[in-house]
Amino acid sequence: MLSIVVPCFNEEQVLEAFNDELHARLAELRQPYEVVFVDDGSLDGTLSLLRTFAARDPHVRYLSFSRNFGKEAGLLAGLHESTGDHVAIMDADLQHPPSLLRRMLDLQREGFDQVVARRSRDHDGPLRALLSRSYYRLVNHWVEVELVDGAGDFRLLSRRAVDALLELGERNRFSKGLFSWIGFRTVFFDYTDVPRVGGTSKWSYRHLLNYAVDGMVSFNSRPLRLAIHVGLPLTGLALLYAAWMVGAVLIGGVTAPGYVSLLVAVTGFGGMQIVLLGLVGEYVGRVYNECKQRPHYLVSERTPSGLARTPAQRAHFS
Repeated sequence: MLSIVVPCFNEEQVLEAFNDELHARLAELRQPYEVVFVDDGSLDGTLSLLRTFAARDPHVRYLSFSRNFGKEAGLLAGLHESTGDHVAIMDADLQHPPSLLRRMLDLQREGFDQVVARRSRDHDGPLRALLSRSYYRLVNHWVEVELVDGAGDFRLLSRRAVDALLELGERNRFSKGLFSWIGFRTVFFDYTDVPRVGGTSKWSYRHLLNYAVDGMVSFNSRPLRLAIHVGLPLTGLALLYAAWMVGAVLIGGVTAPGYVSLLVAVTGFGGMQIVLLGLVGEYVGRVYNECKQRPHYLVSERTPSGLARTPAQRAHFS
């Protein structure tokens, strides 16, 4: 059994085309499969389309969140719902080509637990591509796991890899890091990036910045140690500067010059303190969220029981 997990958020414009292309490719594979759509609180007609898909196709199941909980929650819900021996994760915008599933399955048969499609950045803007590459070079010097540039959620997982991911109960989830953290045998292959078929990307620069911060702080505590490494030299420089100022006053008396340098020093040190305080606050906030133990998501609707199929029934329809 092959499970396909597809998180969706406001994908009404592309969902029909994606569903048709996906099922055409899955039919070529000639093996039992299921498709699990996760509606992340969409505000357009996404949920209505998912109801239609499930009503006419026994391979399709869906669940819909009570509100938008984010893609990480959608991925987690889809993995929980999947029943296949292998689970593929895909986006619904056709930037993850369903035609690559055959290649993924061929590689998986060689004994890999994770088969990862690594995309090029041909359709990214110059600024976005530069920022992405710079980020990965920087972050891999800090985090405890390796984050591969171009390797996202588009991958095929074995059941034991999925079970390992589901054992990780943390609330602040960063899937790219979690995929690397669980380990197991992993293989990468490259594919050419393709543009969206329709709709607009949900990843603005603000969302990307927040995602980058998640990656930086989710898998290491080194930034906290950075506060010590930066604070001690700055304190030493401040003491040297204070000694120099006292010596200058004793030798030459009090003079007006020095106001600018003092203002620059106070402003610089103050800014550094605010940044480091914000960094500490980021970690404290994550600890706070973990302590609350709230669920990752709430489901408001799922495939009606009359339409839902057991794995054996879905295999029969294949």
